[in-house]
Amino acid sequence: MTVKNIFQDMKGSIGSISRRSFEVKFLRSRSQSAVDDLHYRNNANNKNNSNNGGLQCSLWANMPPELIRDVIQRIEESEGSWPCRKSVMACAGVCMTWRQITKELVPIPELSGKLTFPISLKQPGSRELSVQCFIKRDRATSTYQLFLSLTPTLSDNGKFLLAARKFRRATSTEYIISLDADDMSRGSNTYVGKLRSNFLGTKFTIYDSQPPHSGAIASTSRAGRRVGAKQVSPRVPAGSYNIAHIGYELNVLGTRGPRRMQCIMHSIPASAVQPGGSAPTPVEPSVTSLDQSLASCPTFGSKSCILESSSISGPLTGSNSKDEPLVLKNKAPRWHEQLQCWCLNFKGRVTVASVKNFQLVAAPEPNPSVSQNDYDKVILQFGKVGKDMFTMDYRYPLSAFQAFAICLSSFDTKLACE
Repeated sequence: MTVKNIFQDMKGSIGSISRRSFEVKFLRSRSQSAVDDLHYRNNANNKNNSNNGGLQCSLWANMPPELIRDVIQRIEESEGSWPCRKSVMACAGVCMTWRQITKELVPIPELSGKLTFPISLKQPGSRELSVQCFIKRDRATSTYQLFLSLTPTLSDNGKFLLAARKFRRATSTEYIISLDADDMSRGSNTYVGKLRSNFLGTKFTIYDSQPPHSGAIASTSRAGRRVGAKQVSPRVPAGSYNIAHIGYELNVLGTRGPRRMQCIMHSIPASAVQPGGSAPTPVEPSVTSLDQSLASCPTFGSKSCILESSSISGPLTGSNSKDEPLVLKNKAPRWHEQLQCWCLNFKGRVTVASVKNFQLVAAPEPNPSVSQNDYDKVILQFGKVGKDMFTMDYRYPLSAFQAFAICLSSFDTKLACE
């Protein structure tokens, strides 16, 4: 059901708001004119209440909450996939009231399996089904782009999620991860994190731009220094918080044998994969100025999409936690006598043999309440389907950002392993 049809079904309940006013203003809520209107209202109010008062004074904020909730609920249920799902983002960009109700009605990816807002990229994926994505590699520019699969096949262009660029240093390699494929500077407000390797390409560290929990301390080493010449905005505190380590072991067979890798997820407790367990889930930034950005941000890649400070809910790993961090290891492949190669069951999602292909499962721990099937469940799989095309499927408790960073480590040259 389109937004127009929803309006037609509800035109008798809108009251004094005319059909033309509702339809045109709603559909144009993400346009530049709507953004200008929000700025005008902000500047007209008291400076201390500029973020809140200007948005709340709009006609849309004065609509009955029951009517707003009904409209957003219908849009949420009817626009279940991209690109139609941009209408849900438009609802969050109307005003503060609409934004708050949208946040309440749109479920997190863990429950719905849907990626709606930019913050969804740092929230754990679905518990039931894997979120299917694919990665495109550009060798000429050393860039990698992550897309959400819109169909079971890879014939579509997909929904752009994240981009990364490889930067070679004297003693290491860095992958800067951004919401904008055209802006890879860490000084940009679209910067979300980075991946850094050692000289041999056997050890990797994932850094998040936001603290994984309230007590997190930003890195003070060289790995945490600013990349690029742009100045970080004071409203967008881009830090370097160590959230995971990835290690590759020596492969005596070189490129003829499978790689062995292990990931220690410092921001995810090991209990997250156990029955009743949960992982930290970032929520939408509380800074109200982001509402203005959402009004003109129909996609994740827009420069106006700002990931500011976020709060964390759920169990946390750290100095005060009794829970150990989650450890992931690659699932060992089996040697196929007829094909004369190492094989894994990717369920049709991987079609080209490559040493980069892998499946990650949780490392078993001595816990009688957890069955072996829980540990055999594939949390992340990555594999080649074309010359520069790879699939990436992830699920709870990993987020799209964490999964993408882990997959980027597979692209890097490993001098000591191959």
